[in-house]
Amino acid sequence: MKFALIANPEKRECVEIARRIYDKIHPEVDTHTGNALGVEGIPMERIEADIIITVGGDGTILLALQRARGMILGINMGLLGFLTEIGPDEFDLAMEKIERGEYFVDRRMRIMVKLNGKRLYDCTNEVVIHTSEIAKLRSYSVFYENELLDEFRADGLIVATPTGSTSYALSAGGPIMYPNLEDIVLTPIAPFKRYPRSFVLPAGKIKVRLKDERTNLLVLDGQYSIEIGGDDLIEIEKSEKYAEFVRFRNSPISRIRETLLG
Repeated sequence: MKFALIANPEKRECVEIARRIYDKIHPEVDTHTGNALGVEGIPMERIEADIIITVGGDGTILLALQRARGMILGINMGLLGFLTEIGPDEFDLAMEKIERGEYFVDRRMRIMVKLNGKRLYDCTNEVVIHTSEIAKLRSYSVFYENELLDEFRADGLIVATPTGSTSYALSAGGPIMYPNLEDIVLTPIAPFKRYPRSFVLPAGKIKVRLKDERTNLLVLDGQYSIEIGGDDLIEIEKSEKYAEFVRFRNSPISRIRETLLG
């Protein structure tokens, strides 16, 4: 089984845990992790492994899912660690379980994003379109399966997967969705008029057009952003690729309860 290692190089404690893992199993590492460890790494886009071990928070996992290829085993060094699976002191036991085949693969829907027909990174959590200026509303037209869903003015909107429903979309008033569903939730950010909190839709094609010329930011899983304007078209739909996580316990409800409601 081929392993890779991606760590948050900006946190000393992440680098320390990554060093312990590297010395134990000598996985392939990305360039930034390699620089932090003083070993040779490769660009994250070239990593292709059976299991990618991430050391950090959910952001490290989302970055790895965007750039590299492989199942994720997340070691939580962040705050919530909603996508992570184990703590740093559980790594040795996790490796023993993997060697014995005592794990399962948790598959999560991702969404594909196109800007003016060009495919960008897939998202595991959400696509966010928001104003690039503080306290400046923007106008949006949203289409679902080529039919106008609604037009509204707001600070932006979030298009999230069920996995991402417990992230930014939740803070904007969206619902908690069971993570293994294959639906999409659309949540406006601070809409101008009284407005339904969210639309929950089957995983079809969503198109977003900006109704004015002023700039917005298109942000993918909080890891990649690009400035967009009035002539740009954003298309969002279910990706053919899934995010896959190594899990040792099959209890998404308890994960939601312990992480968000506890």
